Amino acid sequence: MILRRYGILILIIFLILAFLAPLFMGPANETVAPPFSKPLWLDLKSPAPRSYSVKDEIFSFKWDDNPPATFSLKGTVSFDRPPEKAFILLVTPSGAYKLADLSGAKRFDIDIDSRDVPLKLELGMDPFSDLSEIAFSERGIYELIVKSDEDATIDLNLDIHVGRWGIFGTDQRGRDVLRLFVEGIKISLLVGISATLLASTLGMGLGLLAGYLGGFVDSVIMRMIDVLLAIPTLPILMVISGIWGRGLWQIVLVLSIFSWMGTARVVRAMTLSIREAPYIENLRALGAPTGYILARHLVPEALPLLLAQMALGVPGAILAEAGLSFLGLSDPLMPSWGRMLHEAHVFGAFTGGAWWLIFPPGLGIAAICLTFIGIGRQLEERTDPRLKESLRK
Repeated sequence: MILRRYGILILIIFLILAFLAPLFMGPANETVAPPFSKPLWLDLKSPAPRSYSVKDEIFSFKWDDNPPATFSLKGTVSFDRPPEKAFILLVTPSGAYKLADLSGAKRFDIDIDSRDVPLKLELGMDPFSDLSEIAFSERGIYELIVKSDEDATIDLNLDIHVGRWGIFGTDQRGRDVLRLFVEGIKISLLVGISATLLASTLGMGLGLLAGYLGGFVDSVIMRMIDVLLAIPTLPILMVISGIWGRGLWQIVLVLSIFSWMGTARVVRAMTLSIREAPYIENLRALGAPTGYILARHLVPEALPLLLAQMALGVPGAILAEAGLSFLGLSDPLMPSWGRMLHEAHVFGAFTGGAWWLIFPPGLGIAAICLTFIGIGRQLEERTDPRLKESLRK
C-alpha cells in the first residue's frame, strides 16, 4: 500500500541519488582506503581516519592512537629550478623515514602508499613488514618535511587510514561501497528502463498487428511468441552475452529481445476486443488506411495498459541484469549491483563476514524492484476500475 502511494516519490529519490550524488562523491572506481575497511559506525571506539592538507615545508601533527592500518601521501611538489638534493621525510618519535627522493626535476607527482613493496625495500625493511605499524608505533608529535635547497611549492594530502571508512566501508579493492552503491542505481535504472522500453515498443507493435490483421500474420506472431516462451531464458542470455560481449547496451538489447512476448499478448487481446467496435468498422467503411487506424485510435487505447506493463516489466529486467552480472557476464568496469555481489562472492565476503559488501546491493535491488511494482500496481488500478473496486472491498 505504501509503495503504491509513494512509489513515484521513492523513484524520484533514486533518480536524485543516481545523477546528482556522484557530482559530490567522486569517482566510484577510486581507491580511498584499505580493502575491506569496516563502516565508520560499526566500531565507534576505534580512532577515526584522518586527512591532512600539506602546504608547508614542515607540517606537524599529533598522533595519540594505536597504529593505523595504512597511510598514503598524494599530490605534487614543484620547484623553481631542479634541486640538486631534495627529499620527503616522515619524522616520528622513534626515527625518520625517507619517503621520496625529489632531486633532479622541477615537478614531481607524489603517490606513496605504506603498503608499497619498493618503498619498504628502499627503507631497508622486509617486504612483508607493516610500515604503518612500525612508523606509528609510538604516540607523540609527527612531522612531514619537504627538505630541499630550492624554493618549493607543495600541494600534498596525507591520509591516515584506520581500517574504517565511510557509511558502507570499502570493498576488496579499497573502493567506497557507498559510491559503488549510488553508481549501481544509475546502471539498474538505465538497464531496466531501456530494456523494458524497447521490449514494450516491440511488443506493442507486434501485438497491434497480430490483433488487428489476424489470419496468417496473427498465427506467425503467436507461434513465434510460443517458441520464445518455451526457450529457457537464462541459458540463452548467458550464451548471447558471451558471444556479443559484456557491454551495457549489449545486455539491454539481449534483455529486450526476450522480454516483449507478454506485452504483445496483452496488447493483442485488447486489440481483438476493440477492432470490431462500431467506430472502427465505420473507419474501415470510409476507407481509412490500417496505419491511420492503428496510430490514431488503437495506440492511444493501448498506452495506459502499456505504461502499467512497462512499470511491472522493469523489475524483471533489473533482476535479469543483476543475475547476469552476478554470474560474471557483465562489464567488469561497470559497477552495477549484480557486479558488486559477484565480486563480494569471488573475494570471500560471504565467508569472511564482510556483510557491508552484500547488504547494500541486495537491499537496493529489492527496494527498486518493489518501487516499480508499486508504481505498476497503481497504474493498473487507474486503467482498470474493476481492479480498484476489488481492492477497496
